[in-house]
Amino acid sequence: MMADLTLRQQSILGIVIRTYIATAQPVSSKALLELSGLEFSSATIRNEMAVLEDLGYLTHPHTSAGRIPTDKGYRYFVERLLGDVVLPLDERKTIRHQFHQARLEMGQWMQLAATVMARTSRGASLITAPQIEQPILKHIELISTQPKLILLVLVLQGGVVRQQMIALREPMDQVALSQTAAFLNAQYTGLNAVAIRSKSLELSDFEIEVMRIMVGLMSSESHHAADVVRDGLTGVLREPEFGNQSDARALVSAFESPVFLNGLIDAPVGTVQVVIGGEGRWRELSSCSMVLARYGTEGFATGLLGVLGPTRMPYDRAIGTVRYVAELMSTMVGEIYGE
Repeated sequence: MMADLTLRQQSILGIVIRTYIATAQPVSSKALLELSGLEFSSATIRNEMAVLEDLGYLTHPHTSAGRIPTDKGYRYFVERLLGDVVLPLDERKTIRHQFHQARLEMGQWMQLAATVMARTSRGASLITAPQIEQPILKHIELISTQPKLILLVLVLQGGVVRQQMIALREPMDQVALSQTAAFLNAQYTGLNAVAIRSKSLELSDFEIEVMRIMVGLMSSESHHAADVVRDGLTGVLREPEFGNQSDARALVSAFESPVFLNGLIDAPVGTVQVVIGGEGRWRELSSCSMVLARYGTEGFATGLLGVLGPTRMPYDRAIGTVRYVAELMSTMVGEIYGE
């Protein structure tokens, strides 16, 4: 639980955190006075730093004369001191221009998003492809390949195509197959699997079989593993926090693990989530922070994006970058999947 701090304590805590982020060195009261221009005596600053340490916002590393932020201190900084951060306008214009120059193709946008986030935030970035939570039928085709064998082509909104062969009890010509496809398209286009299954219609045995295969293909589509694009991890591993090889290996293992990705975020689209020091859930990330967001269209197609770095990361840049790139990627999903 975070205590209420005085304005002076907030100011000192903010300066300690910003200084430590920039230098990776413990901050002493003397250095704080020299760097900050605060109009307090060194004794006052020492006393306030001691109070902040007692409250759990700062800590004393080893025998150092200076102090460094704790995870609790970073949390206070993010929630109470940063405010609603945004990237500078010129940087947003540059990023938006880069996205507008790219083709309207998800793979290219994912790679660009990962590169932009890593470079702008100075962290390691990741982005998962949007997963269709409730695939929507665009149309089907039934194509005769042999007298008793047909190909079902299922096309979903967003351009996803699935195919399956169907063995017939009796031969059907292409005219009859096209009529069946036209009828089913008229009934089911624009619906998800649940709506198709629950719609009450009088169907022939063959139409029922085709409908069941459609529903099966659509249901399995929402469970496909997402593609992941990553960038910038090498730069993060150069930070002093990861000089220990075992810590570096743990970070790489977690960052590349699908299980790790699946448990990262439960926030809705448009909300930025900050995870500091693993927050008890990821022991291998005890020296890291993550800034994450979900992008896309809520309830339809969403993906995950974010940046990872040491707890000493520049949170304002990381949050501003993730929020802005998530907005651009959500627009992209709307243009591709909003057919």
